[in-house]
Amino acid sequence: MGSGQVTSSEPFDFQGKHVTVAGLGVSGVPAAKVLHGLGARVTVVNDGADERAQAQAAELEALGIIVRLGDGDSLPEGTELIVTAPGWKPDKPLFTAAGQAGVPVWGDVELAWRLRGPDAAPWLAVTGTNGKTTTVQMLASILKAAGLRTAAVGNIGVSLLDAVLGEETYDVLAVELSSYQLHWAPSLRAHSAAVLNLAPDHLDWHGSMEAYAADKGRIYEGNRIACVYNADATDKPSTEDLVRAADVEEGCRAVGFTLGTPAPSQLGVVEGILVDRAFVEDRHKNAQELAEVADVNPPAPHNVANALAAAALARAYGVPAKAVRDGLRAFTPDAHRIAHVAEVDGVAWVDDSKATNTHAAEASLAAYESIVWIAGGLAKGAVFDELVAKSAARLRGAVLIGADRALIREALARHAPEVPVVDLDRTDTGAMRAAVEEARRLARPGDTVLLAPACASMDMFVNYNKRGDAFADAVRELGSAEG
Repeated sequence: MGSGQVTSSEPFDFQGKHVTVAGLGVSGVPAAKVLHGLGARVTVVNDGADERAQAQAAELEALGIIVRLGDGDSLPEGTELIVTAPGWKPDKPLFTAAGQAGVPVWGDVELAWRLRGPDAAPWLAVTGTNGKTTTVQMLASILKAAGLRTAAVGNIGVSLLDAVLGEETYDVLAVELSSYQLHWAPSLRAHSAAVLNLAPDHLDWHGSMEAYAADKGRIYEGNRIACVYNADATDKPSTEDLVRAADVEEGCRAVGFTLGTPAPSQLGVVEGILVDRAFVEDRHKNAQELAEVADVNPPAPHNVANALAAAALARAYGVPAKAVRDGLRAFTPDAHRIAHVAEVDGVAWVDDSKATNTHAAEASLAAYESIVWIAGGLAKGAVFDELVAKSAARLRGAVLIGADRALIREALARHAPEVPVVDLDRTDTGAMRAAVEEARRLARPGDTVLLAPACASMDMFVNYNKRGDAFADAVRELGSAEG
């Protein structure tokens, strides 16, 4: 872990500056309005020119903001700064032109960071391939249990611009950050930060696993108190590797979390108790009990890891142990995240539609002993051999749906040939109901039927929420028919 004082970003005077906002939508429109209000001369560029974009353009043009629809590649003449939507890829011609012209590019997170006041709330920041939202929500619940004014912000909930510029004041913010947002946030300096895990994802955007990991690792730059990492991770680069590479403030500590017994400077689990050996006196000899595993909802292994990461960040901020327990007990996870839907004839039905990649599905499958697995959708370039090989011993059966189900079927044939597989060659609205019927046929009392698709949903559903809703509706129909 690098050491050396890291200075904060310099103030930026927007008055009269030519600022180009790249992209309309949830981040571009508020950014354009904020910059206009600060006296900047704002031009918005956008690739699309559909009805929604035209309505947003009309709203901004009424304020005196220039909007160019259908041309997101050309750099407007005189541009001195670009503020981009996080999803715009770094290799777009607009950014190439900006680089050649020496024009800086910020994301909305960078803009929010630069606009913080002198007494602004510190940020406790979280990133990772999976578990970000749950961990940030757990963290916010813990901070609230400690009596602190806080909010879950960033890639979820309240936008960072609203949090920074709104009338409400906060003591501390729980901030979820994606790899896209971190790529465009060069001067962000968190109080403390965590990278939960790293698995191949969004590689088409970042270009390589190394670039993806490096953008995740930006969250540690300039941390003041703690860089929280996953001590159980086996992937390379590991989250601990990212901590070692980070340039942080003098005295900032590396704090690990583990599902095993924690070493000094770690949080972990001992006989069903979450314990802290990092933020205690004489951590070589002492440990502080924080909560029971049963206080985590649900107590699946990957969710216990999320809870430990949230607890580590809260403890780095000085939160007492009791608030960790009370905050975890008060936390309710969002829908479609390893959510128990029903029990029918001794079979548990669990909706983890949010498991949209192999890493998330692997964590979900590890939470149960005997599983009928419903999987499939859009693979987004993923391969499934490692996932199936690691999970084969837990599988009683599999029901496959979606456009890329053949990839999973082939992995099952290679690594779990004894597992019965139902391949549903349909993508109509009744396909999920058919999948639930087939899963019921395969399941036995004591089994868990688990929707953990390991794929995106857009081949059959608008989003993972709609996919999870279709599963839950079909399961409830099953239960009412049995009743």
